[in-house]
Parts: sequence; structure tokens; C-alpha cells
Amino acid sequence: MAQAPATPKPHRALIRLLAALAGPDAAMGRARGDSETAALALRAAGLPQARRETVTFLIPLVGPRQVGDWQAVTQRLQSTLHSFLAQDNRNWRAVICCQQRPPLPDDPRITHLSFDDPTPGNDKWRKLAALCDHLPALSLPCGYVMSFDADDLLRQGTVSEMLSRQAPGGYLVQSGYVMDHGAGTYALADRPSLAQPLRKPFWKLCGSCTALTHDPDQPQSAPFLRAMTAHEHRMFPHLAALAGRKLTPLSRPSVLYILNHGENFGARRGRTSFKTRFVERFRITDAQILQDIAQDFPPA
Repeated sequence: MAQAPATPKPHRALIRLLAALAGPDAAMGRARGDSETAALALRAAGLPQARRETVTFLIPLVGPRQVGDWQAVTQRLQSTLHSFLAQDNRNWRAVICCQQRPPLPDDPRITHLSFDDPTPGNDKWRKLAALCDHLPALSLPCGYVMSFDADDLLRQGTVSEMLSRQAPGGYLVQSGYVMDHGAGTYALADRPSLAQPLRKPFWKLCGSCTALTHDPDQPQSAPFLRAMTAHEHRMFPHLAALAGRKLTPLSRPSVLYILNHGENFGARRGRTSFKTRFVERFRITDAQILQDIAQDFPPA
């Protein structure tokens, strides 16, 4: 299973407009691929009315045979899970999908999903598909589901913000931090501004960027999540909007994306150099901001 290709931007705008003006049935004939078909089916089901009670993180973890330092990978995962455990709202779950069970904290909210697909090549999207297929077995209430990379960190208080604001469609990490681990430097990823017109929003740089409303009572929901996460994260806002799940930006920089730590997924694909340049260009030098980052994203 390869990563699903993105659809052209003009097509995205057209099909969203058609769905908004004429409804999902009218737009279905213009849908390209499984993801847009699944989005329109979910749109037809409507937004759930139940209160969102939990946030579930789906984590595809690279297998030990695909990396040079498995211990380093599991240590990064521990830091990610620590950022969940440190949340002041306990209503979250995390499922880690991998060929081998990594060392995990002793907490019932954290579980491992075994993965035994022997197909060679990059298996990240097959693991995400398995995680989405596993959602019914979790017996979740209505809530939010967020795919999350195993080396990113969640800001303190983010689960509380999601569950207190009750955004109908879900949340977008528009603002977040990018750290060049090798250089020890940080940058803010956010919307471009007049002062920084070349800055990029966080969701264009990192896959840990979208928490979507998921109601297990809607049979269209898990298949849509499966189809959405088969794409690169830059497609997530389009597909969420097409599904009638308008994403609300979180109020603060909510995720820390760490580059150049030795086992980055992007590095194995040769795709981190422009992100390194991004950190160099937008490097944070303000001492108070750096202190706040250290406080809000503490190491495990």
C-alpha cells in the first residue's frame, strides 16, 4: 500500500464548492479516489450531536528491522507518550502499531496493535490503515481521533482544550514548533504574515496536525479516517472540509516536531532538508519563548 497521491488544488476547490452548493450526492460524480468518496459519504451522514468525550492518538511505529537504532526509536516514543501522560485531562487513548511491541508505560490507556504484514517497503500507511480498522474494537465514545508520529510531542493542556472547546468537526494544528535536534534550534510554524510571508503553517510540515471528530455510531467515520490518513497530511484540511468536518485551529502552538534526531521518517525518504532550512530561516532567539517551549514540552 503506497501513499495515496494528492488531488490537484483546482479540483479540490471545485468539489468542495459543489458539495456545499448542491450536496454530497451531486458532488459524488466528481470524486477522485477512495478518500473523496469516503468524505462525501461522511458528509451525508452529518455531524454527530453527542458530546466529544475523549481524544484517541493513532501512532504508526517503524519496525526494528527498518531502523539502525531501535533503542533510540523507542526512547523517542517514550517521550511522545510522556507528553500524553503529562496532560491535565486524562480522557485520552493511544494505540501504537508495530511489528514488535516496544517498551510501554504501565497505563491502560496505552496499547499495542500487532502488525504482521510482510509486504516489503514503507509500511507507515498500512499501519495507519490497520489502526483505523482497529477503532471499532476500542469501544470508544464520540470524540476526536488524531494520527500522531512517534517522535513528536504534544503541548501540555491540549487534550483539555480540545474537550472543553468541543469543536464540531475537529482541530487543526495551525501553529506549532519545529526543532532541529542536531543544532538545538527551534522555529515557529504558523500562518504567513506581512512580516514573514514565507512562513508555513504547521500542518504543511508535520503529520501530527489533525484531530478529527469520530463517532463510532456513524459507520462512515472509521473508513473516512482510513482513507484520509492514506494521504500526505497536506490533504487533511481539504478532505475534512469535504466531509463536512470544518477544522478549528488550536489556540496555541500545540505540537513539537523534532528533526534530525537520527531516525526521522522523513530522513529515510530524503525529505528533511527544506525543513532544516525552515528552522534556520525562522529560528527563535527570544529567551522567554525558548523558556516557555522547555516548560510546555518537557523531556521525558
